[in-house]
Parts: sequence; structure tokens; C-alpha cells
Amino acid sequence: MQVKVKGNALIIIVNGDLDHHNAEIIKEIADNSIMENKIRNVIFDFKNSNFMDSSGIGVMMGRYKLIANAGGRACAVNLNPAINRIFQISGLHKVIERFENVEDALKEYQKELKDE
Repeated sequence: MQVKVKGNALIIIVNGDLDHHNAEIIKEIADNSIMENKIRNVIFDFKNSNFMDSSGIGVMMGRYKLIANAGGRACAVNLNPAINRIFQISGLHKVIERFENVEDALKEYQKELKDE
């Protein structure tokens, strides 16, 4: 996993599976980055991932709730068919936005800043 801060967004690049093996590490790093950098939006990038289990769903929902309480948004990008199916089955697609790529998500979030 890698994290990058771009403006008001935290980009979490998931390398490998988002599962119980790395869920706690991702939560800890993401939460620290959100607090330290006053992050408003979180982007989960799945370009290097093919699988997510219920722990991964929990990671995403937890970061969504943290951000949403502060008026922010969370999204996922670069979803392959397997990850997209998990989104549909789990209901994540109802709360976590989806974009084609990081650039599209960042454009949307920057537009939001201009509208405020």
C-alpha cells in the first residue's frame, strides 16, 4: 500500500488484496494521514488489486464515515470486474463513489472546492 496527499485528498493505492492481512495497517496509516493533513476526501485506487474481503469493506466504510462526518467524500478508482462485483454485492456502490481513475476523482474534488 502507498499513500499520497494531493490537495485535500488522500490517495490510498492498494497493492495486492485488501483483506484481513493488511486491513489494520491501512486503517492506521489512513487515519493518521487524514488527521495530520486535514484530509477531506479519500480515493482508494485498486489498479494493483484483484480482491477485497469483508475486512477491506470495513476499511472503506470506516474511512468513508470518518470523512463524511467532516463533509468529505470517498471514492474508488480503477476497479476491475472482480472488485466492481464486490462493490455491487456488498452495497458499497451506494455510499462510495466510483471514478475511472485518480485524475477524474481529483478533478471532481477540486471542482467541489471551487463551488464552496
